[in-house]
Amino acid sequence: MHLGRTRSVGLVGIRGMLVDVEVDITPGLPKIVFSGTVDPAVREAGERVRSATAYSGVPFPPRRVTINLSPASVPKSGSGFDLAIAVAVLAAARAVPAALVDGVVHLGELALDGTVRGIRGVLPLVLGARAAGFPTVVVPWANVPEARLVSGIEVVGVRDLGGLITRYHDLDQGRCPVELADPPAAEATQSFVPPDLAEVVGQDDARHALAMAAAGGHHLALVGPPGAGKTMLAERLPGLLPRLTEEQALEVATVASVLGVLPAGGRVLSHQAPFVAPHHGASMAAMVGGGSGTARPGAVSLSHHGVLFLDEAPEFAAAVLQALRQPMEAGEVTVARANGAFRFPARFQLVIAANPCPCGHGSGKGLRCTCRPHERRRYLTRLGGPLVDRLDIQVYVDRPTRAQLTGPPGEPTEVVAARVREARAIQGERLAPWGWSLNRDVPGSVLRTGPLALPRARTAVLDQALDRGRLSLRGYDRCLRMAWTLRDLDGGGTPTADDIASALTLRCSTEEAA
Repeated sequence: MHLGRTRSVGLVGIRGMLVDVEVDITPGLPKIVFSGTVDPAVREAGERVRSATAYSGVPFPPRRVTINLSPASVPKSGSGFDLAIAVAVLAAARAVPAALVDGVVHLGELALDGTVRGIRGVLPLVLGARAAGFPTVVVPWANVPEARLVSGIEVVGVRDLGGLITRYHDLDQGRCPVELADPPAAEATQSFVPPDLAEVVGQDDARHALAMAAAGGHHLALVGPPGAGKTMLAERLPGLLPRLTEEQALEVATVASVLGVLPAGGRVLSHQAPFVAPHHGASMAAMVGGGSGTARPGAVSLSHHGVLFLDEAPEFAAAVLQALRQPMEAGEVTVARANGAFRFPARFQLVIAANPCPCGHGSGKGLRCTCRPHERRRYLTRLGGPLVDRLDIQVYVDRPTRAQLTGPPGEPTEVVAARVREARAIQGERLAPWGWSLNRDVPGSVLRTGPLALPRARTAVLDQALDRGRLSLRGYDRCLRMAWTLRDLDGGGTPTADDIASALTLRCSTEEAA
């Protein structure tokens, strides 16, 4: 009997979970037996490993081979365990030193000729290996740049199984092994430059609302006819947001890695706030995460620490829109499955754009509306009252006039972004004693009756709107948060009655336009 063991890492949501790969070779008819709750992709690894080892010059043992992936109770899926299984088989067959491979993490898919192919999710997998305390991880050559984004762990790239076998023999005999993969190329990619806010013609109110959304982390709704510039405004919001910290950038890159959409080949971390704009035909799984088999993150997680933009929002399925309510409040989404619940980060800013009616000309200047009255009433109600109530700023965007086309341009992104940074610095200093950083994070009870409560004389306009049913209690709190943001953009201090009235106007301007 011969036993070989090495390590790999599997994905649970977007976290890496250490997996012990054990192989036992015993006398008997040639057969490969798997244990440890594996899916078909893992079970098929036996035939890939059999062929890959033969092409690498080490025939697969003609005996009974038992492969165990532990912990057995946790499901394992995907082809990323191939390389670890092959190395454990070779260790059990005494083709590589068992003591050397026991403390190394191996990741990668094998081709039939022994080539090691790249896999998705290498970034969280390497993070999982580092968290488990392992000093070395072997990854496919194609994944080396992405893996080396993680500091504090040695990353060894491998092109084929034969090269890895040679490396272990060199180490066993005290020779310095040849580097199996070229180091990542020098940074040749240009950093993404978001479009400039100065390109937006007119729209002073909407531009002001955009700055508010960026400064306080508020959700935003833009309603208006086609061609008014709603999409242009939304696309410029990421440029107003501060650059991501190293930790935030790593969180965003982890989600992108799991989905296989990490930009720039994974060579550098992007510190630009992400901007995600799914098509209105997106399914529930595409939006909030899930899918058949292993649950994967959706658009709300891909836009973590950034902007989720829904263009033509009333065209989205009602159930998909309403599924946004929980992550908007919690900053994460939980996908439940029979084998457990998966948590994905979802701290995003929602921006929606909508026409006032199906034809788009239901209000404002321009063409005459051709919609029937009941069609107009039903169109925006597709968004659902509970979702709309969570949108802090609701602005009507009309088409620019000819005078605005020839008028002076508005402030560029750089100027507005500087003002946003100053406002966020003021918030951070004021809220630091409670552990908050943005006005959106402050609980309503603190704003109404806590240390940040304002005098009743200043909040009278909100009190009246609440009494008349114009505002819900959630809307009341959101107006207070917006008032603080308005004051922060103006240099700080305590919100005035004018700030509160302006906040109420910004929240209800679409109702007035309708």
